[in-house]
Amino acid sequence: MSYLPLKPIPMKNRVSMVFLQYGRLDVKDGSFVLIDKNGIRTHIPVGAIACIMLEPGTRISHAAVRLASEAGTLLVWVGEAGVRLYASGQPGGARSDKLLYQAKLALDDDLRLKVVRKMYEVRFDEAAPSRRSVEQLRGIEGARVRKTYQLLANRYGVVWRGRRYDPKDWDKSDVVNRCISAATSCLYGITEAAILAAGYAPAVGFIHTGKPRSFVYDIADLFKFDKLVPMAFKIASKHPSKPDMVVRLACRDIFREDKLLKKIIPTIESVLAAGEINPPEPPRESVPPAIPSAESFGDAGHRHD
Repeated sequence: MSYLPLKPIPMKNRVSMVFLQYGRLDVKDGSFVLIDKNGIRTHIPVGAIACIMLEPGTRISHAAVRLASEAGTLLVWVGEAGVRLYASGQPGGARSDKLLYQAKLALDDDLRLKVVRKMYEVRFDEAAPSRRSVEQLRGIEGARVRKTYQLLANRYGVVWRGRRYDPKDWDKSDVVNRCISAATSCLYGITEAAILAAGYAPAVGFIHTGKPRSFVYDIADLFKFDKLVPMAFKIASKHPSKPDMVVRLACRDIFREDKLLKKIIPTIESVLAAGEINPPEPPRESVPPAIPSAESFGDAGHRHD
């Protein structure tokens, strides 16, 4: 059966995320649907969503995974209420030119320092201190972050004992740490989707390293203290019965109001441009694709072949 190839919607025009649980994701009559235990179908506009968070109690068919991939929607497997992030499936992936560009910046100490200094500037809205190494800038950044946490705790009347959580047992964390974890998990999901859509590699970080999402953490850190962390403290101060759920709904509203998806990819490009180099040219002896890819309406990293 032939069909017209899907043309992914650019990331900036999408809804940030949706959480799904207790159902089977499948493709019925050409539509992406969640089917509950009673057989009731809920249609999901997969192509208009940046990432779908799959909570416990969900199963997904091969057809649904294929459709999400073709639509450029990131599937993220998370724990209940999104406070754990287990795995994700690529909707696109690093383009060779973008990956080589990112890797060259990360592997050269001078270029990496330029990128880290730009990240500092974006995050704190001021130039990074001169003649500081990446390690020294990371130390300064950590001290400012700890101070920010304490200031927010004082503002909202929350008892703050530090950023403490056990990834193996999140329920042991206090309410404010659970709120922060839920907020950052939501942010990591859409940040990874944007990085992949832009054609870069989530694992190649500049400040963070050694993790599959090192670059995700680098970029997410540029945004999380604007509104997300203050929101987490504010919610924690009200002692809701389901803080994780309240936080993720608040994240959804913040992402929509701030049009965060429109900001992430330009921020990535701006940060990497601080290295002041051009993407490397392919070797002269390289062989171009035998069948060139069709022009796509999506972002640089979306697969469309």
